[in-house]
Amino acid sequence: MRAFLKFLKDNGTLVALIVLMIIFSFWDEAFFTPRNLTNLARQTTIVGIIAVGMTLVIIINGIDLSVGSIVGLAAITVTLLMQSGVNIWAAILLTLLLTGVLIGLWNAFWIAHYNIPPFIITLGMMTIARGIALTLSDGGSVPVTNPVFGEIGGGFFSVTVSTIVVLLILAYLLFAHYRDIQQKRQYGVTVKPQDLVTAVVVTLLAGAIVLYAFSYRGLPYPVAIFAVIAFVGSFTLQHTKFGRRIYAMGGNEEAARLSGININRMKVAIYCIITTLSALAGIMLASRLNGASPNLGNMFELDAISAVIIGGTSFSGGVGTIVGTVIGAFIISVLNNGMSLLEVPTFYQLIIKGCIIILAVWFDVLSKKKRG
Repeated sequence: MRAFLKFLKDNGTLVALIVLMIIFSFWDEAFFTPRNLTNLARQTTIVGIIAVGMTLVIIINGIDLSVGSIVGLAAITVTLLMQSGVNIWAAILLTLLLTGVLIGLWNAFWIAHYNIPPFIITLGMMTIARGIALTLSDGGSVPVTNPVFGEIGGGFFSVTVSTIVVLLILAYLLFAHYRDIQQKRQYGVTVKPQDLVTAVVVTLLAGAIVLYAFSYRGLPYPVAIFAVIAFVGSFTLQHTKFGRRIYAMGGNEEAARLSGININRMKVAIYCIITTLSALAGIMLASRLNGASPNLGNMFELDAISAVIIGGTSFSGGVGTIVGTVIGAFIISVLNNGMSLLEVPTFYQLIIKGCIIILAVWFDVLSKKKRG
């Protein structure tokens, strides 16, 4: 019983995701079909990519409210550049630089050098970016006719290639579990058999669901891009100096500064990362829709923050993982997808997601009190 309770405590978000999927599967038989699961995965990618960057920002006790507007601005920018005759790849690169890196530098300049609260700066940029998108598009939609661009957000790897890729990833994850256990034993850390069994079962279950989902048409390109970004983000946080510095800043910024970490340079890098990822999400969304609207990305900041907090990242900084954020992103997508299938009105969906954020933060506060 104690082992079961410990599992629930350590894997609460994963259990919540599984329970939600089971509930929606019973309520609507169309939910747990390969086609819908593939669509759900594709829907997760946009907010998920933003949430990876948001995780880094919240770990250092920051926030970025401009991400949704950057999505809309990036979508408008890349489509207008292609309409003007710019090569597709040059248009994508220019969009990432102009709406991603440049805006990130702008936000970080005020936050790092003048200590203005991130909430204020990014709130202002949220309005500015949305206004620029509306101005550039004259308030209307911008179509895309380039078929190559449409493949970025709407293409698929073949089922055979997708199966091979998923099996290779499963093999790597199982090997990673084995290597982790060997390292723990090498350093005299006790490894409980139930922990190993749980890790293997969860990995195989996830792999089976992924193989089932992608039996519809294969692995979507956006999901593959999201997986690569999540892997790089997780590896960076857990195994690099840059990641350790992020946690140090979140734990105690002044102590991190005294230890020799260049706080300003780190903030510039982190805010550029999140805005660039938001711009990439905007490009992918425009590709999937074969067009752009200045209103794209509206309220995406809410979904991204929800995913990060649900995934276990603390609003107080210093705590959080990319894996938790990915699970949180899927929880948000499952809620959106399931409630849409059940024809729950959009405004009720916003209320529910708002309540989830409050509950997640409340749980974080309670956890901190218990640890204290």
